This record gives sequence, structure tokens and C-alpha cells, in this order.
Amino acid sequence: MLTLTLESSCDETSVAIVRDGRLLLSNAIASQIPVHRRYGGVVPEIASRNHIRDMYPVVEEALEEAGVALGDIEGIGVTSGPGLIGSLLVGVETAKGLAYAIDCPCVGLNHLEGHLTTARLELESTGRPNFPYIGLVVSGGHSDLYVAHEMGDYTKLGSTRDDAAGEAFDKVAKMLGLPYPGGVEIDRLAQAGDPEALDFPRPMWTREHFDFSFAGLKTAVYEHLQERGVPEEDEALADLCASFQQAVVDVLVMKTIEAASRRAIPRVVLSGGVAANSMLREEMHRAAEQRDLGVFVAPPELCTDNAGMLGPIAEHYLNRLETTGFQHPDLQATDTTPLGRRAAE
Repeated sequence: MLTLTLESSCDETSVAIVRDGRLLLSNAIASQIPVHRRYGGVVPEIASRNHIRDMYPVVEEALEEAGVALGDIEGIGVTSGPGLIGSLLVGVETAKGLAYAIDCPCVGLNHLEGHLTTARLELESTGRPNFPYIGLVVSGGHSDLYVAHEMGDYTKLGSTRDDAAGEAFDKVAKMLGLPYPGGVEIDRLAQAGDPEALDFPRPMWTREHFDFSFAGLKTAVYEHLQERGVPEEDEALADLCASFQQAVVDVLVMKTIEAASRRAIPRVVLSGGVAANSMLREEMHRAAEQRDLGVFVAPPELCTDNAGMLGPIAEHYLNRLETTGFQHPDLQATDTTPLGRRAAE
């Protein structure tokens, strides 16, 4: 099956062409980072307007890069939740229009499930994990742990009770006066810092459950800055970034490895925008190697929001359709958790 997928849940307009849910032929992305940087974060109304402007040029770019025509597409998948409603509507209505024009099926997809199954793409840099695996989805709005039993069948083990890890990164960066997106800047500065320079708390440092909480850590950084001010020297700023980043990474890695150990599952998949963080990738590999676990992490460009990550689930759900022709995306089904059929434990 030759599938076209669309992603517009936040501020990235992306279209990909995927063959058989595994082979990524193209993955065109129009980033809005320069637009939103002046505001220090994503402005929903501006994001949706830019999706309208960028969507069809990105569709054309993806088709050209893949060397296929629109009429060659056999199915369309589009993110229909969760996300910014205005941004989602642009992608969904575009997908419905394209599907109607070429008379092919169309399905709505869960953004988080896309992240969770990105590793199922055939990539030269990584192998494809077998099921089951422990999946950590960590981004600006989510810090969730799952057991992925098979495509469409997942058990949710835990999630954030307040701020997600990516949100904590961005808000701490804003406290420090760093430009948006803050997580990237903290990662860059932290590489020159000492992660043991400051002793920030590790929130919810417990193996009794797999929930996360990063609001307290964010508050600890705020109180530190209230007492000492924002570091003026490059070395001190790098140390603060490294120490904060180490606290976040320690919790994410510990809970993920513990989940794999407790469930006796020998492989871990790391996904979501924060999975592009260099320290998280390094520490996860190191901890997993000590437990003889396999780790699968997509390249950084496939960790942040992109349409390529939707390829595996688009093919899966398109193949399950019992009728042909245009299918209306089920927004309600894809906008709720848990993902797939299995209820949270």
C-alpha cells in the first residue's frame, strides 16, 4: 500500500509518503519555529493560519520527493488528535478533500500512537523492534509509558500528573531567557556543563508506580533563580542547564528501565520530541546496556512532530477498513486514551 500521511497537530506542517507502512519515501516538513520564536511559544491561531498557507505546497513537495503522483496514493492517514483544534482541522479537512478527489480511503490517527510506533519504520540507522516493547513517549505535552503488545494494542503504565518533561524544559528555558524552542537550547548549553554542579530534586523518584511529575522540579529551578538570579557567566549557565537536564533524564530513564525489568520485556522504544535530547538518548542506551535491553530510538528528525511517524499506524488501520472509498476519520476514537483496545492498568 502506498500511503500519504499528514501531520498538523501543533506547529509543524508535514506530509509523508510511506510504502507498506515501513518504507519512508519522503517526509516533507514546514517548520513554524521562526514564526513563533518572537512570542516565546506557539500561538494557536497563528499556527493554524500558517498550516493553511503551507499545507498544499508541502503535499506537492512530498509527492515530488517520493517520485509519485497523487493518483498513485492508495490510502490517506491524518492526525486527528490530540493537538490544537485549529491546527488539526487544517490537516483533517485537507486529508478528506484529497481522499475525495482520488477516491481512496482515509483514516484519522492518534498523534501519540504515531510517536509510539515510529520505530516500526525501516530505517538504516536503527533496527525494527519486535513486539512487545516498552514505549516511552516524551514530548512538550506528554510523558507516558506504554507496553506495546502489537499494532493497535497497548497498555498504559503511567503518565505525567502535571507538567510533561518537554513543558518543563521550555518553561525553565524561558526563566533563563533562552529562545524558543527552549529544550533545544538547554540541551546545547548542557553539553558544556557539569550535571552534578547543582542538586535539583528527582520528582516521583519511586518504583512503586510509573507516573511522572515535573512541576516541582520546575519550581525548584525557579526558587534557585529567585535566590541567586540567572547566571551571567557562560560556565554557570551551562552547569545549571546540565543539572536540570540530568534531573529530568534520571527520572525518565529509571522508570523506563524499571518498567522493562518488571514486565520482563527485553526492548525499549524512546519517542517524542524530547527523545531528540542528546543526554536522554545517551543515558537510556547506557542504562539499557547494563540490563541487557535493546533500545530503539529514531533519528532526531523523526522524534519531533512529522508525518513520517504516522506510516505504520496509517497502514495498519487502512488495512482494517471493511469498505472502500472515502472514510470519515473518527475524531472521538483518536482523541481519547488509552490508545488502541486495551484499558489502562
